[in-house]
Amino acid sequence: MNLRANWSYPTAIKFGAGRISELAEQAQAVGIKRPLLVTDKALAGLPITARALDILDAAGLGRAVFSDVDPNPNEGNMDAGIAVYKAGGHDGVICFGGGSALDLGKMIALMAGQTISVWDLEDIGDWWTRADAGKIAPIIAVPTTAGTGSEVGRAGVLTNSQTHKKKIIFHPKLMPAVTICDPELTVGMPKFITAGTGMDAFAHCLEAYCSPFYHPMSQGIALEGLRLVNEYLPRAYHTPDDLEARAQMMSAAAMGATAFQKGLGAIHSLSHPVGAVYGNHHGTTNAVVMPMVLDFNRPAIETLLGRAADYLGIKGGFDGFRARVIDLRAELGIPQNLSAMGVERARLDELTEMALEDPSCGGNPIEMTRDNTRALFEASM
Repeated sequence: MNLRANWSYPTAIKFGAGRISELAEQAQAVGIKRPLLVTDKALAGLPITARALDILDAAGLGRAVFSDVDPNPNEGNMDAGIAVYKAGGHDGVICFGGGSALDLGKMIALMAGQTISVWDLEDIGDWWTRADAGKIAPIIAVPTTAGTGSEVGRAGVLTNSQTHKKKIIFHPKLMPAVTICDPELTVGMPKFITAGTGMDAFAHCLEAYCSPFYHPMSQGIALEGLRLVNEYLPRAYHTPDDLEARAQMMSAAAMGATAFQKGLGAIHSLSHPVGAVYGNHHGTTNAVVMPMVLDFNRPAIETLLGRAADYLGIKGGFDGFRARVIDLRAELGIPQNLSAMGVERARLDELTEMALEDPSCGGNPIEMTRDNTRALFEASM
């Protein structure tokens, strides 16, 4: 085992019900005078967004919004947002919403002042050093879902509209200067989004926990994150206004994204191409392939998941843990397989190639090859 790594941990987080009221104060604290609030189309017209804009407006910060954000945002969305950012003379971005809005807001803040292509900043080696760091706008993140954890991450996912491949764009300054985690903002989520985003957080914790790399801090965070999702996601799903459950899920989401600095694996390397090609919800897709990936990785993770089962109070070791995943999926209305999500067998070769190119596959406990990845897709159908 290589006991050497470079570690970094999250940013200032203002956590608690009602803390959206501090939005203008926090924007001013990081020097933002003309923020652009980036959200998605569904959120743009909702009361929680209007309240956020009222708070900014009352403090003299305006109420500028950009909401042309697709569920799997691409460079076209980004370019449109940059045009609005420049036309409005903005000096910072407030990312408001789920993972799509958070990721796209980060891309706008990153690229509005750059002269290179966003694809030159993919998370490969030291490519991030190509950016002019002084031209990256300050970012505030306000999650309204509990899943991706993008609010505590230094990267964003952007889909290339030409190749339909999802790319991870990285720069240390994409870490939001301040994150406001207000569980009240998640109360109005549709049930299927509560389920899908919650299982995304579970997938982040699970894959980080099972990743073979050395990062004991992430290991501990991932294990507690698994416990929080296991206990509180069903409560948040069945009783949407349960603020304790909503808060614990918001914590678990941030924990998952913190933990996956240790690595992700086959769940994400399968899910990313499916989402890019079919536009399916990312967290829901993660949940669909999760049991099949557990089976695939069993030789390498059986003992490890036995320990996790003990910590979560699940009897039966690996088999008990897997059974709990199946029960959670059923309780949350998750589709049973990729066929039920519209994935076609005729495209499995294409999806396999995309999965092998995905950076997540490098963190899988068992090496992913063309043959075993194709077989894993087949098992997930």
